[in-house]
Amino acid sequence: MRAMIMDALAEPLEVREVEAPTAPAGGVVVEVHATGLCKSDWHAWVGHDDVSLPHVPGHELAGLIVEVGEGVQRWSVGDRVTVPFVMGCGACEWCLGGNAQVCPDQQQPGFTQWGSFAERVVLRAADTNVVRIPDGVSFEAAAALGCRFATAYRALTGRARVTAGEWITVVGAGGVGLSAVMIGVALGARVIAVDRTPAALEAARRLGAEHALVADGSDIAAAVHELTGGGSHVSVDAVGSAQTARDAVLSLRRRGRHVQIGLLPTADGMTSMPMARVIAWELDLLGSHGMAAVDYPEMLSLIESGALRPHDIIERVIGLGEAATLLPGMDSASPAGMTMIDPRRA
Repeated sequence: MRAMIMDALAEPLEVREVEAPTAPAGGVVVEVHATGLCKSDWHAWVGHDDVSLPHVPGHELAGLIVEVGEGVQRWSVGDRVTVPFVMGCGACEWCLGGNAQVCPDQQQPGFTQWGSFAERVVLRAADTNVVRIPDGVSFEAAAALGCRFATAYRALTGRARVTAGEWITVVGAGGVGLSAVMIGVALGARVIAVDRTPAALEAARRLGAEHALVADGSDIAAAVHELTGGGSHVSVDAVGSAQTARDAVLSLRRRGRHVQIGLLPTADGMTSMPMARVIAWELDLLGSHGMAAVDYPEMLSLIESGALRPHDIIERVIGLGEAATLLPGMDSASPAGMTMIDPRRA
């Protein structure tokens, strides 16, 4: 099969022929029809994640099952499927309790194993992790769910528990940020989008953001407090830096809830937060790490009904060769939406 190969950290990527995988016991092989290009893939490429070389990135995917391993009960060749970017083991207390996204023995395509920037990918513990794609949902829309859209959905519904009429500040209007904007609007919240680029902010407005603030070094938190009459009820950092996390937390009103989605890589693994404000105003700091397969049906039903439209944030579809060129520059890119890859393209 053709795959995008990472032979060394932070070095050029190569698309070449490699041996196709076979289905392990309990797992399946999926022919990839769509896979998202995400900044998390850049983190793996640059060395922020511990990956074994040579490596194939890619963790947001959708496609057709082409091989079923021994012991798989729920799936057959030809099924249209997707998968969360965190695959649980299926046997531990967290998986059995419906929280596979924090499984201590988890596997992650594109990180702990070869990923979806290839014509085929292995999905393990398929009966726990694989999700059926409804006929009315495209492969591209389903692939968008694997990381960014599903992460934003659970962050706002399962973690922050957003209710209609609440103010939400979303810092960062890339793929996950625009997903959060769209979901917040669908929940009846009033959304403020923050980004450094006009194109991203315009996309946020099109998706229903009530206000759009340019991150140009000005006091974002003060602007949010003025717009909302005291601060947002919920904030989301969809970028993952000390500054964006700080802006998001300081934008909150008293007793507000902050959800951290963007990764925060630092040399020592620690990130400073305005904890004096957190204590004095009794703010909640919440992490969100994807969404388990068991939680997908509610989200998929909203997509089928048209209430949520993940396809609207897909900016373009490209092949593996162009993706190999784009991935190294994702730390400085300012996309106004998602880039989707079709590995079957020449």
